[in-house]
This record gives sequence, C-alpha cells and structure tokens, in this order.
Amino acid sequence: MNLGVVLLLLSTAVCNSTNYSYYGGTIQYTGSEDITVANSQRTGTVHFLYRENGRETCELQLFWKCAGGICDGSDNREESLVQTDKDESGQNLWCQSEGNVTGIFAEQNTSYSELYTLSNSGCCWGPNVDGKTNWTMQADVDLGLRNDLGTPNTPPVTATVSTLRVPQDCFLSLPLLAYDPDEDDVRCYFSVNATHPNITLDKVTCTLHATSLLAIGVHVFELTLQDHPTTTTVVSGYGKRYSRIPLNESSVDNVTPTPFSRVPLQFAVEIQPALSNCLPGHIRPQFFTPTPSHRDVQHAAVGDQFLLQVRAKSLQDKIFDFQISGPPNMTKTVKDEGFGVTRLVLAWTPQESDRNRHIPICFTAETRQSQSEMRCIVVVVGTAVTLTGNAKVSCTPNSITIVVSKASLPGVDLNWLGLADPTCSLTSNQTHIMGSMSLKEAGEFLVFKNEINSFDEANTVITRRNSINIGFSCLFPKTSSVHNQYQLNNPNYMFTESSFGTFAYTFDIYKDNNFSTNVDPSSYPVEVKFLDTLYMGIHAQSDLPRLQLFVESCKATPTDNPNEVLSYYLIKDGCVKDETLKVHSGDPTHFYFEVQALKFTGNFDQVYITCSVILCEAGNPNSRCAQSCVNPAARRRRRDIPVGETGQHYITQGPFRVVAEVVPREAQPSADEKINAAPPVPFLSSDIATKVFAGIFIMTLILLAVLVIYFVKKRRAEDQMALMASYY
Repeated sequence: MNLGVVLLLLSTAVCNSTNYSYYGGTIQYTGSEDITVANSQRTGTVHFLYRENGRETCELQLFWKCAGGICDGSDNREESLVQTDKDESGQNLWCQSEGNVTGIFAEQNTSYSELYTLSNSGCCWGPNVDGKTNWTMQADVDLGLRNDLGTPNTPPVTATVSTLRVPQDCFLSLPLLAYDPDEDDVRCYFSVNATHPNITLDKVTCTLHATSLLAIGVHVFELTLQDHPTTTTVVSGYGKRYSRIPLNESSVDNVTPTPFSRVPLQFAVEIQPALSNCLPGHIRPQFFTPTPSHRDVQHAAVGDQFLLQVRAKSLQDKIFDFQISGPPNMTKTVKDEGFGVTRLVLAWTPQESDRNRHIPICFTAETRQSQSEMRCIVVVVGTAVTLTGNAKVSCTPNSITIVVSKASLPGVDLNWLGLADPTCSLTSNQTHIMGSMSLKEAGEFLVFKNEINSFDEANTVITRRNSINIGFSCLFPKTSSVHNQYQLNNPNYMFTESSFGTFAYTFDIYKDNNFSTNVDPSSYPVEVKFLDTLYMGIHAQSDLPRLQLFVESCKATPTDNPNEVLSYYLIKDGCVKDETLKVHSGDPTHFYFEVQALKFTGNFDQVYITCSVILCEAGNPNSRCAQSCVNPAARRRRRDIPVGETGQHYITQGPFRVVAEVVPREAQPSADEKINAAPPVPFLSSDIATKVFAGIFIMTLILLAVLVIYFVKKRRAEDQMALMASYY
C-alpha cells in the first residue's frame, strides 16, 4: 500500500479517537438490486443504511467492510454522512447522523452460505461506568429467496435516539423498538461478554428491566436482534435449498435454530442523579394525545408530505426541545402551547429511493433536568397518495377510534373498505369515515390495533379499485405508579359515537373574565375567597366541521360524584338558575361563564362543578341545541338520540375550596368593640344551633335533678319530724 495512504489512514484514526466519542448506532438492510446470473455466478448489489450516535460532533464517517459470506472482495461504496438531528442549546447533549453503504455480492453455485456480512469496528466508546472502549458492529443478512414470500428476507428494524437520560430513581424499564417487516419472530440478545449486573433483558419484548438502582454515569448496551420464522420456511439459494425452523421447535443438541439475520443495536443510557418526583408530567415530560404509541406502524407515500404530531407536558421544568432519530430532510417545528405543554410537528416527504422501506422514527421530549420516555414508530413508505388518507387516531383507556377524511381518498370506492378485525365495523357520514374498537391484552399492556383495508368480491380475478391500507394502534401500560397527592379531575374528556366519531371537551378555570389565562393545574384544589367570582369555560373539539356546543345543565356538589344527592343547580334544562351566573359570548364550540363562589353548609369544605354537554350539527332546527332553555314540561320526549346530535356527556371540574379572608392582627377590634359593634344575629348556622340546644338540654336535666333531690330530702325531713312529735 502506498505510504502516503497509510499515513492518511493513521492520521484519520488518531483524529477520530481524539475528537470523537462513540455512543452507539444501528444498521438497516434496505434491499438488493441488479442481480444477474452469468458463468455459474449470481451477482448483485446490496444496500444498507446506518445511523450513528454522538454528542459533541456527528462528523465521523464509519468505514464498513464486507467481512464474510458471499462478498466479492470489492470495496464498499459509502456516501457522505448526513446530520439528521443535533442539540442546539449549547449543551452538546446529542447528535445523530445517517449514511448509506452499497456493497457487491458474488455467489458461486458451490457457496456454502447465503449470508452477506457487513462489519465495522473502532475506538472509542464515550466515558462510561462499564469500562467499555472498543466497539464492533456487525450485520448478517441472508440473501436467499424465501418460499413463503418469494423475496429475500428483510431483517428487523430498530433505532434509538442518540442520548438517553434517566434519573437514577426513575429507571424501571426501557422498551426498545424491534419491528420485523416480514412479521417474523424477533429476539433480542446481549452481545458476547456483555455484563449488566442490575439489568435483565426480556428477549421477546426487547425490554430492559432494572433490578436495582444503577450507578450514576453512562451505561453502554450492545444488543443483537435476530429474526426467526413462525413456521418452517424453505430458502432457495443459488443451486441449493435449506430450511429455517421456528424457535419453539426442537433442534439437534438443543442448539438455538439459525436465524434469518442478525442486526446490531448499540446505545448508551446516562443515569442521572435522583429526582424528588418521578411522576410523568411534573419534572419528567409526559406524552399525550395525539402522540402515537410506542411501536406504532404508520404509512406514508412517495411524494406526499408525512406529518407526525407529538404533544408533551412538564409542569415543573420547561421542555426546550425534542430529540429525534429519523431520516434526513425531516423538518422539526416546536411550539410552546403554555401551561407546560409543548407541541412537536415533524414533516417529511419520502423520495423515490424510500419506496417500500420501513423507516424507524424515535423521539423524546427534553428538559434541563430530565427526559421523557422514548417512543419509536415505523413508517412504511408506499407508492400511492391514497395509501394513508388523512387519518386521525384517538386513544382512550377504553377504546381506539380512527377518523378518515373522505376528501383525502380521491378515486377510492368507499363501499369496499372494511376493518381487518371482523368484529368491528366502519361507519360514515357525509365527510368522514369512522371506526372504533375495544381493548385487547398483550403482556404488560392493553393494546388496540386494527387496519382499514380495501377488499374485493369473493373469487374475483381482477380489480380496478385503488388499494387502501391504513394501520393504527394504541398501547397503554396495565400498571402505573401511585403517588400521594390530590387526585385531580382531568379537564380533558374524550368520547366516541358512531355518527360523530371521536370528540373531546376541555373544562378549564380561568384567572379573569378575559378567559385567556388558565389557572395553573398545580394549584389544585383551587382556593377562592367567599363570594369571589369563578371564571370557567368549556370547549368542544372535533374533526368534524360546523358543530355547536350546548350546555344543558351545570350543578355544584360537595363531592366529585355527579349523582350526589346534595347538589345545587347553576344551569338546568338550558336555563340559568343561579342569579350570580353570567354567560359570556363565544364561538359555537366555546361556552364561557362566571359565577360567585359558594359553599355547602355543614361539614363540607370542597365544591365540584359538573356539567351535562351535547354537540349538535350547527343550524339543525330539530336539535337540542336549537331548543335552548326549555321547561321540563314543554320539552319533547325522545326514545333515542336524534340524528344530528350526540348524547349527553358529563364533565367535572374542581375541587374548589372556599377559604375565609384573614383579618390582619393590628386591624382586629377589641373585645368591647366587638360587643358594641356586633349586629343582632338573625340566625345561627346548623352546627352552632345544635351545640347551643344541646347545652340548654343538658343544663335543664341537671336543674331538674337538683330539684328532685331537694324535694325528696325535704319530704324525708318532714316525715321524721312528724314521727318524733307522735312519739313524744
């Protein structure tokens, strides 16, 4: 080799080891092409994508080589690395980049293996508590044709964000992404010689679990993902055939069956000092709707913009950014929505080179002190724009609902759409298609999963209808941590009905009659002074246009039970019942009102407000919204809910606590002033009256007892005097 080239390589290695710290990465096989057969040899090209994690810099170009199997000995072609995400706060918390590798394979008819092995190694891991320095990444891909698919196997897809940060007392588990495009059985394994004394790995779910507290510092994890068939599968190589068997079938000498492929997953987790509170949503950010669930599968189309929306909240530490692991040319927009809520919008337009790819996207919400859980999804890129439609998915702890705009499915025969789960069905109105379903159990989670597919008549041979596939899913943990705190009534309520799809209500408390600034949720229960004014607002949210909100009733109760016997109506049958209540005008989906604070007599110190709300099609003269205030006797009877309006739904806000106004000590009157200035008391409260009457009753009993004793003694004395007089 030329001496100058050797010196150049040595200088590059020194530069890389000095200025660059490795924090992990992944490899993804993206397909083969240009396959030819000539002179008893099958040749072609293979394509890989790799992502590498860093912190201070993303400039290192990894140098991949074909390390075995059916390599033809040629050098791999690598294109320049592209930075996909970087921390812009100046803290150098993360940096990730993506590159691609093209290699050439050459398979003789006497070849023993169909594996193409891509490998890379180097130094050094960033400073870590495990003492890891050198690293090696290797992917083994079987290029033989599967008889069940008619194509080569597609290895598992995985990814992580560049930097994972978890407070020491908050690290319980870390579910990783392990998605297989061929729906094979995926297993995760620690690499050889990996030691993690306080960590266990669930090989089936690919989830890390902490068995005790981890040492503060960076921990290195090197995993390998393998995919196995669910049934015995024949693979055809050049001039030979061989089988791959499922994991659950016995093999010779109990050796684990050979997988289709092996791909690496390497990453680092930084264990940070403990927090005072691990409850999501306080210091650690918490995701909520419309954030997709972890391991969700979504669809995109070449040339059509794909949007991913994420919302997270952190009440005690501001979210300053989101960390992303995704494809190049993805734009990121972060918006502060106030009250600790931050929205992320990712926009990406797949190119022709992305066709038929399964692209992982991972994300976390970042604060100065901590980081949210990591969520990863897979985006399947197809050809037609009509593949996905304009779909919005809503998840609740009881159901999942999808609403698809008909306008986003041009040229599609909507009469030939259905859900993959035959127990569920689709409904529609003039503008949207809707479907909903209930939960299913899957290990530690409650899972909602379904697809909207197009179908044809039975035994049909041809079709001239566009193909539709819209997959959607939600995932909820069965268990959660319980903390000793006030159980707040969530101001967000979500409901689903066949004619309206999914719609939601927010019930908020405001600081003044401008109804622009909410009361901080951390201040619950809200304390108000007696006779102060409460400012409240209800907002209806739906994907459907031209809707009208109607508040049929609002009542106060001393508990959060809306059926509490002790109650006081503020609004009833659409009519205002409290003289202090004032309604403020707003748009059709908002209802603002103010009312004077109140308190129930007796031993009650809290008040809840529960309202019954209805959504109607705007302008429908037969709806309940159009009737407004109606006396019960004049109100029409209904056996069922008429078309054009939802049923009644109850939403609750509170608690409120009425507190007495404290008088400063120097301003308090003397005892004589109190006596002279005290006005006559027209009545006593029930508690005081009860005590007074009880005292009078007891005093009366004592007085009667004294009188009885006195007269008994007097009578005995008179009798004794009479006996003595007769004796003498």
